[in-house]
This record gives sequence, structure tokens and C-alpha cells, in this order.
Amino acid sequence: MGCGASSEIPSASSPAPSPSPYDPPRRPQSDDPQEMANSSVIDRDLDRARQQEEGKVKLLLLGAGESGKSTIFKQMRILHGSPRSDDDLRMYGVVIRSNVIVATRKLCTHLRNLGLEDALSQEPAPDTEDGDAMTPKQAYDELIAHLVDNTASVSDEALQNGDAVGNTRDWVGQSPRAGLAANNDAKQFLQHIDAIRILWHSRTMKEVWSKRAAVNVIDGHKEYFQDIMRIASTSFKPTTQDILLARVRTTQVVMERYRIDGIDFEMYDVGGQRSERRKWIDCFDHVDAVIFVAALSEYDQTLAEAKRTNRMVEALELFRSVCNNRAFANTSIMLFLNKKDIFAEKIHYSDIATQRPFFDYAGPPKDFDHGVLYFIQKFKDCLIDDEFNDSFIHVTCATDTNNMEFVLDSTRTIIMTDNLRRSGFLGSD
Repeated sequence: MGCGASSEIPSASSPAPSPSPYDPPRRPQSDDPQEMANSSVIDRDLDRARQQEEGKVKLLLLGAGESGKSTIFKQMRILHGSPRSDDDLRMYGVVIRSNVIVATRKLCTHLRNLGLEDALSQEPAPDTEDGDAMTPKQAYDELIAHLVDNTASVSDEALQNGDAVGNTRDWVGQSPRAGLAANNDAKQFLQHIDAIRILWHSRTMKEVWSKRAAVNVIDGHKEYFQDIMRIASTSFKPTTQDILLARVRTTQVVMERYRIDGIDFEMYDVGGQRSERRKWIDCFDHVDAVIFVAALSEYDQTLAEAKRTNRMVEALELFRSVCNNRAFANTSIMLFLNKKDIFAEKIHYSDIATQRPFFDYAGPPKDFDHGVLYFIQKFKDCLIDDEFNDSFIHVTCATDTNNMEFVLDSTRTIIMTDNLRRSGFLGSD
């Protein structure tokens, strides 16, 4: 879809364009045959470099934080890039264990705020062969003391499964690339694995999980909890699916190159939080296509950095500013409405119409198709012009590699066709 310029977006006057690094330099005339030959070689090299640059397709991933941009970025590497090294896998192993601890902190705090501690204390200990398992309430108390309130004594912390922390047989171990906080969380994961497992399987935690939107727990991390003993194993090596679900906040512009069917692609991933968006402008030059990612499932959630702002409202406003930005007036913009799997689950217990910004939803409750069409129209309404080709809209599940392979292949075809049309090689519709 083409996006026209907007009077809403101020634009500074642009200076005269600087010469391209691939433009042939001006050289004094010379009759020296050797100098002329050298000059000819340099010109040919510059011309070849310019053709390569012009033939490259630059893709920019934009969207609010935690919408799934980085997951799509990972999918491109799975489909078209190189395999992960052991160093990469160890880093993700630490991150995954840290993700579990971060989610556990949020869920324990939410359980307390919901006043469900008494209900938890009524649940018996799970059946075990030796019969000495802790109760869910005891597991909760351990986690609150060690992970939330930090009231556990140093001696308790040192004695709590200390052998697990120093286990040299653990394949993941530590990873400097993951950062100090993530490594510390990964240690605590191994220390409190039994408590986390017992609390997760309690009836009370199932109720807390259904209300997780209030504390912005990553929905996909449910798979980590369900497979927690594999993640705690000393032989744990993250799978492709584990890596896709891992949450690492993007705090810098990340770029990877791919060659697909003889065409060079550059894909850029940028942080979506408000504090990271000032870096976006550095990526706006010579963009061939923008993939804007919004999470369908976040209609009932608020921003981590602004608790009063609905995430879907933020995504709509951000989409409006991107589509109507003059920098993208001649750029293909694709809309990926992501996390369709979580949306399909959530609408059964969280009605769209009960969310204040979306009180005008008139479709049947718990209806996936009507809900999706409602939000598609919300995004279409963001455009100043009415040109919005439905083929530029995809409803996606970024953690599903088969789904993303189809979507990204379709997107690539549309981008190449649209670029040819804009260049005049194809007739306009």
C-alpha cells in the first residue's frame, strides 16, 4: 500500500543530498595510460557496488514493544540464515531460565494482590513417591521470600539447592552475553525449580494465569512452565521453538543480511518501547518495505512503560504515524496482526467490548473472525488516504514457522512486485 504525506507529522527541511559513495570521483584529466586504466577499474568497481546497493531490498520491522518483531526477525534466520552456534544456544538457555523467573515474580505478586493466598493454603501437596513434597502454599512462600520480597536470609539462599548452581555438568551454565541480571535469574531458577513447578500446577495459579493481562506476563512463556523439568535438566539445549519464545528486549538496531533467490535482503529490527523509538529515524533512509507488527492479543493490556495506556491503542497511534510519515510515502508497508493463537484463546474470557477503547465493538463475543475484522478496520481507519490493499495485511502467529514461511514468502513477492510497479517496470492498477 502506498502512504501519502501527512500534515500531522512535522518534517524538517532536508539539506541538499550528499553525493553517493558510489558516484565516480572527479579526477584531473591525464594522458598517462596507466592512470587512465586505474581510473577505469575504479569506476567499474564503483558502478558494480552501486548496482549491488540498488538491487538490495531493505526491510524495516516496526511496532510497539513485545508485539513479536524480534520473533519474526528470528524466523527469517531459521528460514534463510545460518544455524545457531553453541555460544548462541547457551545465551538463550540463560535467557529462557531468566524468563521463567521474571514470569514467576509477576505471577506471585499478582496472586497476592488478588487476595488468593487463603485459597492457595487450602490445596494439598501433590502426590509423590516419597510423600515429602511441599504444599503449593509452602512453594509460594519460598518464592515470595527469595524472588519477590527478598526476605530470605543469606544462609538460606546459599543452602537452597546449592549444588544445582555449581553443577559443572549443566550444559547451559553461564553466558556473559546474556547479562548479569539474566545469569542471576538463571541461578535462582535452578535453586527454586521444585517450588516453581508445584506452584504452577496448583488450581489457584490457573486462576491467576487467566488474569495475567494485568501484569503483562508473556503469554508464550506458558510453554516454558509446562516443560519446566526439561529446561532445568543439566542436558538442556534450547530448541528452535524455545528460542522463538525467548524474550530479550531489543535495545539497539539489529541488522542481518540474507540472499534469497538471488536477491540480497537486509532486515532491521528495532526496539519498540517508547524510549527506543528515537533510534528509528536512523533506519528510515532508502527503505523498500516496512513490516509493521501489532499484537492482536494485547487489546486488554497496558504498556509496561505507561500503565494507563492500552497496548492496542498505542499500536494504532504508532501505525498512524508510520503510515502517514513522509519518509515512507513511496514505501510498501505491510501490516502483520500477530499472536492470533493467543487472541483466539483470550477472547473466550476477555470480551473486546468491555475494554473502554473498544466499547464500539458490535460483533458477537468470543468470535475470532469478527474480532479480527474489527481490528483490521481500526488500522485501516488510521490512514489519511483510503488506499489499503488487503493483500498487505496478514494475520500471523510469529512462533509458528510454517505459518511465517508462507507469510514471509508472500510478503517478499508483494514487495518485489510493488517495487517494480513504483519503478515503472509494471503498469499501475
